[in-house]
Amino acid sequence: MIRFEKVTKKFGRKVVLDNVDLEIEDNETFVIVGTSGAGKSVSLKHMVRLLTPDSGRVWIGDDVISEANGPDLERIRARFGVLFQSAALLEWLNVKENVALPLREREAITDEAAIDQMVNEKLQQVNLKDINEIYPSSLSGGMRKRVGLARAIVTKPEIILYDEPTSGLDPVTSRTIDNLIDSLRRQLGVTSVVVTHDLHSALAIATRIAMLHEGKMIEIAPPAQFIESKNEIVRSFLDAQYITKRGSWEKVDQK
Repeated sequence: MIRFEKVTKKFGRKVVLDNVDLEIEDNETFVIVGTSGAGKSVSLKHMVRLLTPDSGRVWIGDDVISEANGPDLERIRARFGVLFQSAALLEWLNVKENVALPLREREAITDEAAIDQMVNEKLQQVNLKDINEIYPSSLSGGMRKRVGLARAIVTKPEIILYDEPTSGLDPVTSRTIDNLIDSLRRQLGVTSVVVTHDLHSALAIATRIAMLHEGKMIEIAPPAQFIESKNEIVRSFLDAQYITKRGSWEKVDQK
């Protein structure tokens, strides 16, 4: 579904992505972890061509998005839904208007009754109801994330990108978001790519976890194998978040 071929990206002298090769399969939840500034969000931005690699190619299915322009680029981008780190809701629009925005922008649906139906359906899928007329300033952090997620899926995308979906949330709300991500993959059959610093979240939802360090993917493995990694950098990352083999086995096995 998504493929990086020798992708390199620099900002000044800093190499953020260094000759990265990566393949993300259809209908998997691929989670990218790493320390702050490791290039996790930069990887996501390459997938939707918000950034262009200095060298290498990014494929979305049979399309090279890193070389696409004009109508071709918009056609490929239409395959994506994105949940931004802060949810990125427009404060002057109510919940219904925020969720309906992609439909109106793409003119995917113009009938108002059909738009209402789609908005209500997607809000129900993220376990929200009776909030259509509420404005973002009145929503909790977790509710904002779920409204952002409803907006991300309203156009029925093939791929959903999540940028730090549990950032700033309490542990209970974070697990709610994790459950939604996993549930939507199963219900909708979407491919999910998640960037997070929260390794507990990664272990709960990932089919595979990749760790990005100094521009390179130093480990890519299913959760049960990831926590057994012998790589010293991965082990330090695990230890910093109190992830131990014994303490995580039960959760990983249930996956």
